[in-house]
Amino acid sequence: MGILTEETNVGQQLSFLTDTGDQKGAGRRAAGRTREQLKRLDFDQRMRERILPLCRLSYGEVWEDPVSGHRVGVLDATNIEDVRRIMAGERAPLIVNDPPYNVEVGNVNTPNLPKVGLEAYLDFSRKWVRNAIAVMKADAHLYIWMGADYRDGFQPLPDFMIMMREFKQLRPRSLITMRNQRGYGTPKNWMWVRQELLYYVRGNPPFSVVYTDIPKAVRGYYKEVNGRLTENLERSKSSTIRPGNVWFDIQQVFYRLEENVPGCYAQKPLKAIERIIESSSVKGDLVVDFFAHSGTTLIAGERLGRKVYTFDIDPIFAEITIRRLEHYRRTGKTGWQWRSPFPEIG
Repeated sequence: MGILTEETNVGQQLSFLTDTGDQKGAGRRAAGRTREQLKRLDFDQRMRERILPLCRLSYGEVWEDPVSGHRVGVLDATNIEDVRRIMAGERAPLIVNDPPYNVEVGNVNTPNLPKVGLEAYLDFSRKWVRNAIAVMKADAHLYIWMGADYRDGFQPLPDFMIMMREFKQLRPRSLITMRNQRGYGTPKNWMWVRQELLYYVRGNPPFSVVYTDIPKAVRGYYKEVNGRLTENLERSKSSTIRPGNVWFDIQQVFYRLEENVPGCYAQKPLKAIERIIESSSVKGDLVVDFFAHSGTTLIAGERLGRKVYTFDIDPIFAEITIRRLEHYRRTGKTGWQWRSPFPEIG
């Protein structure tokens, strides 16, 4: 269909200026004078035209990582032959997808992130969901980030959820809300700080309990155990809070964070994707992402010892994904902060 990918505005724990230079320079940056060196690529068609010749992949091609076996492609999520090309006969125990949300990104309807009619969007969604099921294991997890536009009846979230009932192979397990540290709004509305993550399973896949780094502080929940009255802090298996389906400990990505990738609108936070991968896969597993965008799933998989197959219909985002992996291996940094992933073009 040619709809390009979007990732939503949430992020990782705040980490100021990991590559600062001298104290005076850090002070200027902290004062807000540093800006991203690459503007949003869905806005800047001239910049896209300069970057395209730098992309090593064209539509239909797949790059294979010689180190960890990752794959990155320029492929269409709605085309089953494209999906099979990157899977090469394998099946995934975990798929994490962040499709375009069919909203006007940043209140602007751009050619590269278009808002289409709801029926067309649902048709697009049915195709990629069907393709995801075709390459999932019999016991597998599927996570889907999905947006809601209050100016359009909160679409596409409600109709997407209804559409998902058509796929009897999948069972809904949870509706996760990620609470941004920052948000947007007007004086006549509540600040919009939430992101929705739909969680489905096929069969009965294993799930591992993970914990946040937030220490438990609330006492209570008394219960008699072996004839002795105990309270919650005593009975707990961990001194920290287990995440529920409201995640409030994750900072959205912005240009002062190391993991930021300039040019990519509202990328997903590494901490969020790592939480999904740790809970729903084990080391050595294959993780698949149909909408690569800034390459966060690939970086998370690399850090956690998973093999990742990911693709995007836009060759620029496929190139960014490959460069981000190479950058991480070369420098240990998870992104570029405000610096451009394409230093060749200035």
